Amino acid sequence: MPYGRVGASVTLEWEGESADGRAAARAAKERAELVDQTRGEPLSIGNEFSEIRVSRVETRNGSRLLIESPRSGQWMALCPLELEALTWQNTATFSAMIGNPYGPLVAEDEASEADNHLASGS
Repeated sequence: MPYGRVGASVTLEWEGESADGRAAARAAKERAELVDQTRGEPLSIGNEFSEIRVSRVETRNGSRLLIESPRSGQWMALCPLELEALTWQNTATFSAMIGNPYGPLVAEDEASEADNHLASGS
């Protein structure tokens, strides 16, 4: 016989749930705005491991490449300089990114420290 009351509803919540919900809503709105500014037809490529869709989108700061993963729902929009930076990398960089899926290559505090260093010119 099961424990507890029959028909009792359970609500699961987690610390930061409302902040996660707000961040997801902001990201969905931002993605929808980018998709509305798509120029041309999206291009999809894939293999047995992954599938991506790329689209050129126009923003007030110029063209960006919207890269989406239909399987995971992850996406990002990169400017030309960010795309060029990919060409500066070696295969070890991409292996490290693949080895840590859905996580940043550089931690937030390290990224902030690097941004501050660049801003100060030192």
